[in-house]
Amino acid sequence: MKILTFYKNISQLFLIGFFTSFSWSQTTKPKITQDPRFEQLLNEKRKINSTLNQNEGFKIQIFTGENEAAKKTLTEFRKANQNIDATIVFHTPIYKVWVGNFKTRIEAEKKVKELQKKYSNAFLIKAKN
Repeated sequence: MKILTFYKNISQLFLIGFFTSFSWSQTTKPKITQDPRFEQLLNEKRKINSTLNQNEGFKIQIFTGENEAAKKTLTEFRKANQNIDATIVFHTPIYKVWVGNFKTRIEAEKKVKELQKKYSNAFLIKAKN
């Protein structure tokens, strides 16, 4: 009886080994389905990144402080100066309002002098690439 159970166990191991060697579960390539909105989002991100700091230039920082005050300053600035680009930049834990995208230091310095009348803490920043 021991011999029969021994052969039975060996035959079961042999069958298990035989069938697992022909298992193809990991050889097919997975099919990935992607939401088309994901590609649109990536394209928007690429477009935004390409417009940020395209070249080395100069910006003017007119505000540093908390989020709500930065938003208020930004909206006030945009109402008064519609032709000048302005944005909020966050550097932990401070919000900054940067305005302009000046190619030369001379034109940036002229604008700083003008803005310092209303924003006394305005100063010039060299934009990084």
